[in-house]
Amino acid sequence: MRIALISGSSGLVGKAILHQLFKNEEYNYVLSVGRRKLAIKQQKLVQIEGDMAKIESWDWEAKIAEQSLSGEYFALIDALNKKSAEIHAFSALGTTIKQAGSKEKFFAIDHDLVIEFAKWAKTLGTSKFLYVSSSGADAKSSIFYSQTKGKTEEDLKSIGFSYTGLFRPSLLMGNRNEFRLGEQVAQVVMKPLIWLKLFKNIRPIYDFQVAKALVKTALTQKSNSIEVISSGEMQDLSK
Repeated sequence: MRIALISGSSGLVGKAILHQLFKNEEYNYVLSVGRRKLAIKQQKLVQIEGDMAKIESWDWEAKIAEQSLSGEYFALIDALNKKSAEIHAFSALGTTIKQAGSKEKFFAIDHDLVIEFAKWAKTLGTSKFLYVSSSGADAKSSIFYSQTKGKTEEDLKSIGFSYTGLFRPSLLMGNRNEFRLGEQVAQVVMKPLIWLKLFKNIRPIYDFQVAKALVKTALTQKSNSIEVISSGEMQDLSK
């Protein structure tokens, strides 16, 4: 049995990852975790909700069992308890400083919640962790956003997954739920680079390309490695 765990599934890239996982026959279950459930129903999808900052104390078995009225998730619960499944975790969790309201709240989401999710995933027996970071991620950066992403990457490396994939997309293209003026302007300016196929690592990348790259990488046999995947490499992987 192969199980996918995902956090941040309500966001632009998270939704695209869900779509890729649903249509890929390699995954038997997709377990989405978050502070609220998505308005989505799909045969593979199991959703559990709660305070992500306290995820390590969740009674995840009870949360799944209460949705398993006919015992349809017994095999999932059994596999998680026995650690008999191959588990891949995907994190597309993230926000902006403007949305969060302050640098402190932004760090609590983009760093702390990602790390809490990763630690929880590790206790379930997750072997591969794939994180949607950002181009320019650097723990020593003078830019707070890039610094936060870099610190998150560094802390993920220390958790000890068999494979850790750090994906650094450039400007993301896709249909967001919220309007971001800066991104809209940048997309207009940068989009010609896509048409002209120029500057692969800095030109915009579509949400579905990032999602395809993550899932394809997760299903590649890798072990005992930490890998940084650039935006250009993601575009190649998504072909």
